Amino acid sequence: MFNLIRRDVILQKKQLILFIPFIVFFIIMEANPTLIFIIASLIIPFNAYVYDEKVETNILLNSLPYTRTEIITSRYLGAIIYMVLAIMVTSLTLFAFNKPFTMNDIAISCCLFLLFAAFTFPLFYIFKPSYIFPVIIISFLLLAGIGPNIVLFLSEHLNAITDFIFNLSVPVLYTGATLGIIVVYVISWGITNIIYQRKAF
Repeated sequence: MFNLIRRDVILQKKQLILFIPFIVFFIIMEANPTLIFIIASLIIPFNAYVYDEKVETNILLNSLPYTRTEIITSRYLGAIIYMVLAIMVTSLTLFAFNKPFTMNDIAISCCLFLLFAAFTFPLFYIFKPSYIFPVIIISFLLLAGIGPNIVLFLSEHLNAITDFIFNLSVPVLYTGATLGIIVVYVISWGITNIIYQRKAF
């Protein structure tokens, strides 16, 4: 399974040359550190899906001595490993450019990346990536743009829920959010595995 995870990095080594310049671009544009961490985390996992569809890698993978469960597991574990590596590289780059960031930026970006991956990964096995990838990118940009306004709207109109959340202590709030996202990620993992088991290549 480790070879399946390592495969994505090897196949994308040319694209990874642009990884740091891509991060530097957002740093120069004074983007929010949380947004930079999220974008950096997305690059390898989502590029892997697009690359696999172009060269029909799934046909090859299913001819190798890997089970379909191992293939999907490598996707979900690999996404976490790539996220950690991307955060390390991004942190060093931000540090080199003397741009401040906090552990909260990293924690929030990790949660949002895992949540975004949980909702989008199954879609790659339902629709063709050539169709779904532009939809995901547009959805991501729209959410980044209108997401804060949606949160403000809900906080103003759902007082009972927001009062309950604001009355929670910070550790309880962070722990609850983290556990909730982990549960969503695991459920997504299971759903994707079921879809992939039934898919014909």
